[in-house]
Amino acid sequence: QVRLVESGGGLIQAGGSLRLSCAASGSIFGFTAMGWYRQAPGKQRELVATINKGGSINSAKSVQGRFTISRDNAKNTVDLQMNSLKPEDTAVYYCNTIDYGLKNYWGQGTQVTVSS
Repeated sequence: QVRLVESGGGLIQAGGSLRLSCAASGSIFGFTAMGWYRQAPGKQRELVATINKGGSINSAKSVQGRFTISRDNAKNTVDLQMNSLKPEDTAVYYCNTIDYGLKNYWGQGTQVTVSS
């Protein structure tokens, strides 16, 4: 059974930095895409950034230049380094992975709150 364990998040002032980490386990063949989504109160869940096993990245324009996604294929981990945080980045951040059967998995979510 696939399991995602997230860490990081918390309360930070605008302009600060946070790092989110996600460790995936339970898939014999590993994962194709790994990444992060977020959901702010009253809004739909949205893409933050994803990275495939070859290192290709897809990210939201709102975070480009501020957030960096990286993964360790050997450890099945994906990290999100968030710099220059803004109040509008406040949301619950969810780790997401897709296995080679194209099945989606989600973490439990971690709260990021950016104060102005």
